[in-house]
Amino acid sequence: MNKNAIKKFAIDARNKLIASVTDKAGMLGITKDACSEPITKGVDFEVYKTTAGTEVTLNKKQCEHRRKLVEEIKERGFDVVIEEVAYTWFNRICAIRFMEVNDYMYPARVRVLSSEKAGKNEPDILTQAPDIDWDSTDEEREYIIDAKMNNKLDDLFRMLFIKQCNLLHEVLPGLFEETEDYTEMLLNISFTNEDDVIRMLIDSVDEADFNVSTLDENGNPTGQVEIIGWLYQYYNTELKDDTFAKLKKNVKITKERIPAATQLFTPDWIVRYMVENSVGRIWIEHLRAIDPSVDEKATAERFGWKYYLPEAEQEDDVNVKLAEIRTTYKDLKPTDITCIDPCMGSGHILIAMFDVLMDIYESTGYDKREAAFDIVEHNIHGLDIDKRAYQLAYFAVMMKGRGYNRRFFRGRDDVKPAPKVYAIMESNDIEKNHLQFFGTSMPDSERTMAVEQVKYLLHTFVDAREYGSILNVDACDWKLLDRFVNDLNDNGQVTFESLGSGETQKKLQRLIKIAEVMSKKYDAVVTNPPYMGGSGMNAKLSDYVKKYYPDSKGDLFACCIEKGNNWIKAAGYNCMVTMQSWMFVSSFEKMRINALNTRDITNLMHMENMVMGIAFGTAVTIFRNSRIYDYKGTYNQIKICDIKNNKPKNFPVCENRFAQVSTDKFSQIPGSPVAYWVGENIRNLFQNNLLYEYSISDGQNVTSDNARFVRFSWEINNNKVGRGKKWRLYAKGGGYRKWYGNLIDVVDWSENAVNFYHKESSARVLPEYLWYRKGITWGLITSNLPSFRVLPEIATFDKGGSSIFIKKDDDYNYIIGLLNSKVFLKIVSLLNATLNFQVKDIRSMPIIIQQKNRVGDIVDELISISKNDWDSFETSWDFIRHPLAPSASLKQDQMVSQFAQSRMEKFGLISWHYENWKNQCENRFNQLKENEEELNRIFIDIYGLQDELTSEVEDKDVTVRKADLQRDIRSFMSYAVGCMFGRYSLDMDGLAFAGGEWDNSKYQSYISDVDNIIPITDEEYFSDDIVGRFVEFVKIVYGKDTLEENLGFIAQALGNKGDTSREVIRNYFIKDFYADHLKVYQKRPIYWLFDSGKQNGFKALIYMHRYDADTVGRVRTDYLHKAQKYVETAMQSAQYTLDNASSSSEKSKATRSITKYTKQLAEMQIYDEAIAHIANQRIEIDLDDGVKVNYAKFQGVEVAQEGKKALKVDLLAIIK
Repeated sequence: MNKNAIKKFAIDARNKLIASVTDKAGMLGITKDACSEPITKGVDFEVYKTTAGTEVTLNKKQCEHRRKLVEEIKERGFDVVIEEVAYTWFNRICAIRFMEVNDYMYPARVRVLSSEKAGKNEPDILTQAPDIDWDSTDEEREYIIDAKMNNKLDDLFRMLFIKQCNLLHEVLPGLFEETEDYTEMLLNISFTNEDDVIRMLIDSVDEADFNVSTLDENGNPTGQVEIIGWLYQYYNTELKDDTFAKLKKNVKITKERIPAATQLFTPDWIVRYMVENSVGRIWIEHLRAIDPSVDEKATAERFGWKYYLPEAEQEDDVNVKLAEIRTTYKDLKPTDITCIDPCMGSGHILIAMFDVLMDIYESTGYDKREAAFDIVEHNIHGLDIDKRAYQLAYFAVMMKGRGYNRRFFRGRDDVKPAPKVYAIMESNDIEKNHLQFFGTSMPDSERTMAVEQVKYLLHTFVDAREYGSILNVDACDWKLLDRFVNDLNDNGQVTFESLGSGETQKKLQRLIKIAEVMSKKYDAVVTNPPYMGGSGMNAKLSDYVKKYYPDSKGDLFACCIEKGNNWIKAAGYNCMVTMQSWMFVSSFEKMRINALNTRDITNLMHMENMVMGIAFGTAVTIFRNSRIYDYKGTYNQIKICDIKNNKPKNFPVCENRFAQVSTDKFSQIPGSPVAYWVGENIRNLFQNNLLYEYSISDGQNVTSDNARFVRFSWEINNNKVGRGKKWRLYAKGGGYRKWYGNLIDVVDWSENAVNFYHKESSARVLPEYLWYRKGITWGLITSNLPSFRVLPEIATFDKGGSSIFIKKDDDYNYIIGLLNSKVFLKIVSLLNATLNFQVKDIRSMPIIIQQKNRVGDIVDELISISKNDWDSFETSWDFIRHPLAPSASLKQDQMVSQFAQSRMEKFGLISWHYENWKNQCENRFNQLKENEEELNRIFIDIYGLQDELTSEVEDKDVTVRKADLQRDIRSFMSYAVGCMFGRYSLDMDGLAFAGGEWDNSKYQSYISDVDNIIPITDEEYFSDDIVGRFVEFVKIVYGKDTLEENLGFIAQALGNKGDTSREVIRNYFIKDFYADHLKVYQKRPIYWLFDSGKQNGFKALIYMHRYDADTVGRVRTDYLHKAQKYVETAMQSAQYTLDNASSSSEKSKATRSITKYTKQLAEMQIYDEAIAHIANQRIEIDLDDGVKVNYAKFQGVEVAQEGKKALKVDLLAIIK
């Protein structure tokens, strides 16, 4: 199956159909902006102006359809209605394709979209149109003959297609509703247009993918389940992407978008596992009730249930209770088994239920043709909030029935099959006043009761699609309500009050069927529920789950688990495949403990990331509505490496945490995580004191508006950072790094800001006694393992950089050492298997203190090593100087040494300094790794985990950096630019200037730029050209004797194009320097690039901390204008060369130069107009506002153009 082709078709078809339906609506005078009024109308017609400017005349029936369309648009919105019409036709087209491929067409078995003859484009329905027995009218026959004679084949095809849909309404009314409505008016299809949906489907999706007899590599049929599921999954790909993009902008998910946002196709083998171990288990329990000697495994194999897992061996007293439960199934008949998929999607699970139930029916002697009717009538139920999903699930069930019985569509005993699958409907538009016309012939007491119950349902189903299957519906007297709604008496007269009562009757009939399904109890609930965190829920859904599902409100899937557990009968099974987070995360602790205390887990299959094709862990959990102490469920794990051809190579994989254990064991670990694989030795560790006893966690800092209160440390005036000042360092998590680092943010800690944090309801502030206390910090959310770092006294922390404080100072090193050990990783994986590490998870670590002094000494060294590494990069707050740039004092020491001559020869080479740096990094890396392994050995011994863990640390988990020639040379050049601007000085360590008062005395060895403007040009026009300044820097740092060798080494490391080292360096500054700067400084640059555009006409850097109101003016007059003159002179020179050159190569080179200079001058002219506008404003910036706010002041400058729309010009390089 070519899923890429299916995906492309589904996405393209959706866009094509939406565009087509929108165009057809426009031809009825209906657009997103307005529904026009008729320009002329009569008794039987109306005339409307189309979007094409023409006029269209509609007959009476068409006018009625248009009015209905307008009503729907006004009630639900243009986009929603257009989307619904598009997907309805998409479903019908795909359904007809499925039916024709499998020879299921009704009433005549003639292909509608294609031909049985290979290579024939004309559908058989067109070729055979005059001869098809469709009970066509004389008018239709005449139209067919006329259209074929006059070659109006597309018109004829559309007419025949709609005719076929109307005929299919007789047998598939759930999908092929009566098309004589507005949906028919909005259909525009063609079989001759290669870009139309019909040809796209026929040409791009392999016919075999629709064929139910198509077998996979293992000989299993795939056609039906796969194609319907993937078409449903892929159709809304773009809508799903758009929904998540909106969610990132805090646009909540609406009920119309929930299906697109949460749909997930469940692989077939997982569905089989779910159904076989729930619905299948019910029947095997029945067989064991009759005959206790029945062999589960042999029975399942006889049925062909590959994923059924026999019950674990139990203790005698447990077996007694299990036998009591089985007695409830002793008299079970196949027709008694009730099962539901309450989030049915395209019906994948329903189809698996159908197959398992068919195995059960046939084993008891049923004929499969009769069993198909019974399964639909008695066993299977389904719900979804998505009408499109309902249509596909309904179709899937009907096709499955047709697969078992060729006469299935015709029904039995004059009753056609009606699957109990429904799209949940809302009662919002049901006219309550019409209730007076119902039940008028019933006794008063019955009618009063019926009215009360109908009113209850009408109230309950208001906005029901917001809540879906988690909506709680009480049982009613359904037979009474059926009689009530079928007893409509309007006295045969239509009055103003009774108008529409017939439509109300239809809605009530459907509502009652849905409500009955939602109120019943079931033997098996099996589903893949929607995954949606509380942050994505809209207000109505959020309020509902908080009220009715307070323990599971954190995610919609957890609410569904809770609902499912309440939906099942005694000893029934609730089987759901969900995110694994409910098993571990503290926010689900109440829900988890309640489920473990009130239900048995018979099976749990735990799946790694990507086993289901999604980037997080999932689990299939099967709860039984019983609670037997010490009952052992069967648990197994599937890793991605176990999957081949979309299914496990072996099942179960006994090496992967396979366990048969009682849920009673889980409570021995804090929070009762479902850590099924844990041995007794680890569970016993929790008898020790936990980290709770050694640590403090008392609140957190939340600004409620980080854009306002948080900056990177390099953005602001460094003199304003520290105790008692406006800003302080702020730990916000960050990437995987142990021991020290990731401190790059600052938070506003001014009196006004702290007062705001106290008063604002959504903000928080740490208690004052913890403000300046050393702590341990880590990232709340990580894509890797958790890593713990020092939180210095000068810093505080954000909720993303969770922190704890150690009660006794002399325990600090021991505890941070333990947290960064493999022992902690082993134990925390039991407490939380997700990537979200809460304070509670960390503080639940059992503490055994031994060898405290030895551990403390090792940790001291680890912290020191990590800090030295962190501080060697310029984004560190404590950065001193670049490791490749020796200080003046160090240079002086070398010069006075007795080995001065030999040392200075090496000392003057950047290559020698790089090798020294490389060796330092290697030694630091190896020492840190060695120390961490020693820590691991100590803690493994202390915790008795020698059989579980080894001490080795992989290189990828060592969090200090090794040397990297290109990266380190580029960072050296960044440091050089910092020295040019005076941010750093060769004469002092650390920051020389980042705001405050300028001091010239700091810059003796290398003088900083006078005017804070350094031009970057593709030719050397200026005396303070950046390349010239860089060459001077290298000469001062390493000496003039080694200058050319050093420039050559730098150029080679950069890897840019150029014939000379200076040319390579120039090309790097022009093309790559600023991109590197943006990357290192995380899109908050401190050096700003004035950039005229793609032609590289003008570029100049400034240092934001030295900016003043005259900077832009100086850029313009002292640099831009001079650059323009230089380019003009260069162009004149090139023109002279062109006019006088004798060789063709000289002329060609001159021509290219003239073209370049011409483009540059045009670019600079526009840029000059824009920069003049800003220069005249003399804009001030405030460093406290940060880069984003200040940078924006120089962007989007409008430049007037005669006769054209104003051009917007960015003075600074766009941040990408």
